[in-house]
Amino acid sequence: MDFPAIVAFLEEWVLNKGVTIGGETISWSIIALLGTGIFLTLRLGFIQIRRLGHGFGVTSGKYDDPNEPGDVSHFQALTTALSATVGIGNIAGVALAIHFGGPGALFWMWVTAFLGMATKYSEVVLAQNFRVLEGVDKDAKKWEGTVSGGPMYYIEKGLGSKWKPLAVFFALMLGTTAFLTGNAIQANTLSDTISSSFHVSPYITGAVSSIVVAAVILGGISRIGKVTGILAPVMAGIYVTGALVLILLNIGQLPASLSLIFHEAFNPTAGVAGTGAGVLIATLTWGVRRGLFSNEAGQGSAPIAHAAAKTDEPVSEGVVALLEPFIDTIVICTMTGLVIIMTGVWSARIPTLLELTGGDSSYVIDNADGSVTQGATAPAQIRVNAGVPAVSAGGARYAWHEVAVDTFYVDDAQTRVFSGTIDPANGRATGDDGQTYTALYGNAAESGAPLTTLAFERGFSFTSAVAGDWIVILGVILFAISTAISWSYYGDRCANYLFGPKAIIPYRIVYVLMHYVGATVSLGLIWNLGDIFLGVVILPNLLALLILSPKIVQLTKSYFERRPWEENARVQEQLREQRRAGH
Repeated sequence: MDFPAIVAFLEEWVLNKGVTIGGETISWSIIALLGTGIFLTLRLGFIQIRRLGHGFGVTSGKYDDPNEPGDVSHFQALTTALSATVGIGNIAGVALAIHFGGPGALFWMWVTAFLGMATKYSEVVLAQNFRVLEGVDKDAKKWEGTVSGGPMYYIEKGLGSKWKPLAVFFALMLGTTAFLTGNAIQANTLSDTISSSFHVSPYITGAVSSIVVAAVILGGISRIGKVTGILAPVMAGIYVTGALVLILLNIGQLPASLSLIFHEAFNPTAGVAGTGAGVLIATLTWGVRRGLFSNEAGQGSAPIAHAAAKTDEPVSEGVVALLEPFIDTIVICTMTGLVIIMTGVWSARIPTLLELTGGDSSYVIDNADGSVTQGATAPAQIRVNAGVPAVSAGGARYAWHEVAVDTFYVDDAQTRVFSGTIDPANGRATGDDGQTYTALYGNAAESGAPLTTLAFERGFSFTSAVAGDWIVILGVILFAISTAISWSYYGDRCANYLFGPKAIIPYRIVYVLMHYVGATVSLGLIWNLGDIFLGVVILPNLLALLILSPKIVQLTKSYFERRPWEENARVQEQLREQRRAGH
């Protein structure tokens, strides 16, 4: 089975088919995501602006009523969902978007987040309204939870039983997506970071992180909520503080960086990985893809966590949920993007060991308009004269992170240029002196988490690069583990919907095993595979949101007319008085 070919085929049909504008194609999945966000934003009267303050108020807990049904508090539901959304996408995803889409991709991540706030609100309101209460929670340690909710429930219950096949399809897709984007990518990035920083075997890192994940998720949603309630604020605090320090230290560059972002959003120039002059769709696509991966608005995953919140008012949890894209993308992703742009590493080339096979090596074709065709077929051989590859017009060039390497050397210090022939098929180079090499050296572009690490290293170079390293390392550790923990809950709710409570523990066990597998194998095509599943899983969810939008409007109007949070505030005051009297 040619797995890469299968992924390429699916990518073409799921991510690349769509509407062609000016010779560039914007995929149906992106059109559906942005279109639904625009529709819900207008239908709900820009609720992400009007009710943002109320969302912070509900999250604070001052309106909580412990007697209402559910498994976790509003705050724990938010932190569980944030622990899933605030993850590797905030470190590696932003870097990928800027690497391939240029600085302007960050603007389109903002657009995705702003529209996603209305989408996330709508998802969670429906998830709360149509959730299934398994029974009164008399056992605080009940591992399977007392609430089940999410798109599969509001598709079936909201649209009617004839739509159940679509609900089943969604549950299957999201349950599978949990193994990939919520688990394998997190584990792999974690093990890769630890390996490169401390030279620890991925097998050891995978075993340790798998044990940690298992210890939490086998305890059920209550334990998940308690752990993420601590991890999410800590991890976000460390990372954002470090990024904010770097931004303040380089505050003079902020106006120019913001100007570059807005200019490149609509008039992109040839970026590091060949965005191409004027290719707006490429920049937009990378911004939206990585924005969705990061904040998950429209994906249908976070509503599963929010459905477990202790409340009998769906809208009260909806306003909590709309905070997620704001915190995840508009705050944290912006911090990462600004650090990368302000330190200048997004366009930098650094000395790199270039493996001639595997790793991050690839082949590209430079086009006359300044753009780059990525994923080109490797040539039979590449002749290199005094370090410079002799490539004819339209010929494929050796690249690292999809960026062509201009000069090859045989030593780390780059004092001796390579002259000879590179044989891509066998992954070796033969010098004119007969010496063979499996790797050469050259200046190459970074991408993903290493690009963010490089930005922090350069930003903290006035003290020690170690300080920058540790901020990113701690961020990767906490982000990856907390994301994997939260995504396990999303997956087991899908298993519960499809096969019943007996499937929950087996699903969690397989999930832990997949975490270990993800940590110990090459990441390879998983990012693309994750994008493919995201492109598929959002479609049934977005369709349900559009059809059920009148119900969302009705629930919203009723809630803000009745103002039930005022009664809950009185309950909170009574509880405080009782506690004071008890002392």
